[in-house]
Formats: sequence, structure tokens, C-alpha cells
Amino acid sequence: MHNSLVAALDIGGTKIAGALVDGNGAILLRAQRPTPAREDGDTVMHAVENVLAELTASPLWPRATALGIGSAGPVDASAGTVSPVNVPGWRGFPLVDRVSRAVGGLPITLVGDGVAMTAAEHWQGAARGHDNALCMVVSTGVGGGLVLNGTPHAGPTGNAGHIGHISVDLNGDLCPCGARGCVERIASGPNIARRALENGWRPGPDKDTSAAAVAAAARAGDAIAVASFERAAQALAAGIAATATLVEIEIAVIGGGVAGAGEVLFAPLRRALRDYATLSFVRHLSVTPALMGTDAGLVGAAAAAMLGRESRAIPAGRA
Repeated sequence: MHNSLVAALDIGGTKIAGALVDGNGAILLRAQRPTPAREDGDTVMHAVENVLAELTASPLWPRATALGIGSAGPVDASAGTVSPVNVPGWRGFPLVDRVSRAVGGLPITLVGDGVAMTAAEHWQGAARGHDNALCMVVSTGVGGGLVLNGTPHAGPTGNAGHIGHISVDLNGDLCPCGARGCVERIASGPNIARRALENGWRPGPDKDTSAAAVAAAARAGDAIAVASFERAAQALAAGIAATATLVEIEIAVIGGGVAGAGEVLFAPLRRALRDYATLSFVRHLSVTPALMGTDAGLVGAAAAAMLGRESRAIPAGRA
């Protein structure tokens, strides 16, 4: 098995990426297609099949022993289905069954994209060496995953650690998930920008109203932009502290586009965390940027496949 590879799929609302990954986490082959997110389910699946066809045509493919899928969610690993919020054509879509048909029955492990990112950061990134960690993606949405007792914890459906939909403002704005005051509704990139605009911030001559533009304004000292990031940091800190109190994590790793704001986000986040993580067993919780970048989804899906392969290799009664 030392020469074996695993295949990986990273499925999101913008792109569908595939790879063949070795046992050290190195990506040996890549394939990618844009996600036809507004099309019907079969059209989206056709894009997945095109990525898989590119992988299976490689001379490396016979070395693949398992396949991992990290998908935008919610996912249901027990049923093998996905219902990504940003891909309306997939609701309860039987992704595992359809992928299995395309790859000849190769063993498949399905996890949410936040869990995949967590597996990558724990294997090769900022959470490496930590037995208990929370890893987060703060971007268009807010997702996450947990490492508990040294192992990524996906939960029964593959969604464990989805911190974006912890409510941190009981009377807050209605979130698309149906709850109020979710972390995502406050701290995601679009909501950082929305709050800044609602409070009077105005973009520059280029009319860029993205969170990145708000971050640039905050670095330049714009008080409204600074306040919008401080509010996002407070929401993240509350969610992180709640998670740490429940499961005693020792590190929180934050990636995604909003994390690219750097100290504009991390400085107020660390300050706010001191106000929320007050009990003795969470007081020394550290927060750090993610390291895996855009490869996190693929490397994490591969890690999930390897863990699934190992668990299937344990004889009955020995688990």
C-alpha cells in the first residue's frame, strides 16, 4: 500500500476540483471544472463526471485505492447525499452513488467541506500536532470542523463543527438557515460588507464593495470599516469560545477569504476572545491563520479517504 494513492473531489458553488494525492499529501494530478451552480442536478453531475474522467484517464489512476469527497453542505454521509445551499439543483442528491458508478465502485468517503478543510490543516497545516482543534473557513459563508482526541470528527452525517450556524445574537438578523443571529450572518464576507455599507461606508472610485475592500479601508483607518470587522471578530470569538467550552479545543485555525484581511480581523478577534473564553480550561486557547490555502479541500478530502480506508481495514470486532 506504500505506493497507493487516493482520489479527491472538492465540490463548491464556484468550482469542482479533483486530484490524485499520495500518502504525504502531495497532489500529483489535478483536474477542475466550473460549477454550473444554477443548472439542474444532472448538469452539475456532468461537470463532476468530466473531472473524474480526467483523473481516471491518467496512468496514475490504477494506484488509487479510495476516493474522498469534500462538498459544500449540508451533506449526509450516512445516506451518501448532498444538498449544498449554493447549488439549488442538488437537494438530497445521491452523490456517492453517482460517483461510485463513475469510478467503478472504489470505496468513497463523503464529508462536508469544513470537515475536509479541518482534516487538511490537521494533517499538513496549522493544526498539525494538536489533538483538539477547531478549523474554520470564513468566506462567502462560515463553516468549520473539529479535531477531537487526535482525529478529525465528522459526526454521523459529516457536518460536525459547523460553527457558522451557532447563534451568537438571540435577537439578531434572520439567517438563510432559518435561525437568528448566526455567526455566518455577522462574520461572513458579504455580511461584513453589508454592515459597513448600511452604516455609511462608501467604496472608492473602483466601486468595490467586497469584504476585501472593507478590509483595505479598515487598514487605512476608516472607522466604519474597522467597526464592521470588529463586529465580525466578536461573533467569531463568541462562537469559538462556545465551542472550546463544550469540547476543550486548544487551537482555532481560521482560513478562507476573510482571513486574508490579516490583523484587521485577527487583532480584534484575539481581544474579543479574552472576553468570551474566560474559564480556566479555555483561557489559553490560541487563534492562528490556516496554512493550506486553496489546496485544503482536496488534501482534506484525501485525508478523509485515507481515514475511511484505514477504518474499513480493521477486522470486525477489532474497532
